[in-house]
Amino acid sequence: MKLGKLLDKVLLAISRRPNSIDVISSFTAVIFGLLFGFIVMLIINPGAAPQGLATIIFGPFQRGMRGIGDTIFYAVPIIFTGLSVAFAFRTGLFNIGAAGQMFIGSFVAVYIGINWGFLGPFHWPVAVLGAMLAGGVWGAIPGLLKAFRNVHEVVSSIMLNYVAVHLVSILIRSQIYDSARGRAYSVESTSHMPTWFLSDIFPRSSINIGFFLAILAVIIVHIVLNRTAFGYELKSVGFNRDAARYAGMNEKRNIILSFTIAGLLSGIAGALVYLRPGISMATAEVPPEAGFTGIAIALLGLSAPVGVLVAGLFYGLIDRGGYFAQSLFREEIVSIIIAVIIYFSALSLFTKHLIAKFIRRRVKRDVELQESKGEIK
Repeated sequence: MKLGKLLDKVLLAISRRPNSIDVISSFTAVIFGLLFGFIVMLIINPGAAPQGLATIIFGPFQRGMRGIGDTIFYAVPIIFTGLSVAFAFRTGLFNIGAAGQMFIGSFVAVYIGINWGFLGPFHWPVAVLGAMLAGGVWGAIPGLLKAFRNVHEVVSSIMLNYVAVHLVSILIRSQIYDSARGRAYSVESTSHMPTWFLSDIFPRSSINIGFFLAILAVIIVHIVLNRTAFGYELKSVGFNRDAARYAGMNEKRNIILSFTIAGLLSGIAGALVYLRPGISMATAEVPPEAGFTGIAIALLGLSAPVGVLVAGLFYGLIDRGGYFAQSLFREEIVSIIIAVIIYFSALSLFTKHLIAKFIRRRVKRDVELQESKGEIK
């Protein structure tokens, strides 16, 4: 009985805070994704399904601080591409070109990392800055097409992904190609992202200061969108271009700036992937997966900077958990789980409607019951 009353109080509090329903819908998407993945594992190997699900969720924690550090490391680029997509979403635009912006940023970072070793301690900051600017320039292209020719940004940004892939492949072969290895040369050690004290906290992991950059980016994006007149203008243009123009806002400039900022964030993601030891850039036929995963992270994080941070860390967790679970199931099981989560995130409006409907019915029933007992006059 007490548990029922507690539930009623929680539901009443949620009904008074609409944002809470959004959060619940995201958690619902995650639960359904994990449940569907568990069902698939039961079909494939019933005996190993419970252990497989537990490994996917808790596997990194079982590896101690090293597992946690690797989880954070693999989550950071996804957080940046998620922020890129979320920023555009919040301004009423669809940045489906994060993958291309990321790949262009990767090439510029690698090029600087290979050839500009004379910069010494400034090598890695300049490489990151170069990647950020390159991603911003590439992101500005669909913004310009949208602003001046009203070309739908989904079409232009998707096509630019493939332009970026083939352009970078040509540039790798002509500028930084190591024919002996069939890949680009490795970047200089001075361009590697430093670890600072994180290597002591997370020993033998791949974590570096990219995590701090991600947190800083989350804070800056949150402030820009929610605490500045500039962010208000960007969101206003996204909601209604005509109304924004009538209010004296320059809608063309804001559209271009929105895409440019989104591109800057994706470019940083590209730098963080390759400015580390033990990896070199290769030519590709398809855009990097992390760019498209950012769309899912933005949806799951409700296009809110803090939500994107949490969703990105969750993705890093189950991605590494899927790696550890390979002895039981193929790694594609994680892709299945993420795909289902994406579907339910995309159906967030429907999910929120069902949750809100359930809460309203429960609250209404309790109110009517109290009125019948004379507790409410």
